[in-house]
Amino acid sequence: MKEIWLIRHGETEWNAQKRFQGHLDVPLSPVGIGQAFRLAQRLARSGLPFDSLHASDLRRARETAEPLAAVLGLTLKTTPLLREIDVGALAGLNREEAEARYPEFFRTALQDPWYTPRPGGESMADLARRLEAFLETLPSGRHLLVAHGGTIRAALKLVLGLEGNTWRRFHIPNTSITRILLPGGEVLTVSDAAHLETWADWLSDESLK
Repeated sequence: MKEIWLIRHGETEWNAQKRFQGHLDVPLSPVGIGQAFRLAQRLARSGLPFDSLHASDLRRARETAEPLAAVLGLTLKTTPLLREIDVGALAGLNREEAEARYPEFFRTALQDPWYTPRPGGESMADLARRLEAFLETLPSGRHLLVAHGGTIRAALKLVLGLEGNTWRRFHIPNTSITRILLPGGEVLTVSDAAHLETWADWLSDESLK
């Protein structure tokens, strides 16, 4: 059995500005760096053993994974198979700019968001195929994968066998944890970002005694 912990990278400035990033190598913002360290602290405190740590080779994923590697004593391995969807010509644009320049793409994607490729880029189906190829290479065990929102939504669609456009309804916050079991196709956790909740700054076991 494979227990896969899918983690979205920390926030970037382009996330905050709601710009399409795709394969562009955007670094973490100061907020994102803080999120990555809070995630690392949480997993270090958990005491759970992990068999491997993998990340998308894009900088925002690597920078999120590096604190995990340090606190968990794991070797970080990167791969382009875990990258975000290639948004092609949409990269760097916000939604309003993209819709103005590529109205036909958005009309087509509204009807079929899974198979419609971004202009000059990938479709979600393309992303899912490379994700599946990577997941098949993993042996049994508990594995950490630092990736992207699109990658994690694709994983949920594949594991749950979701029909239609329901996969789009998952909200995947930065540094949130989504846990799946393979090959059983079970989902244990979706978008767990408790380490970013405000109560986590003051609530502790000591305060409950």
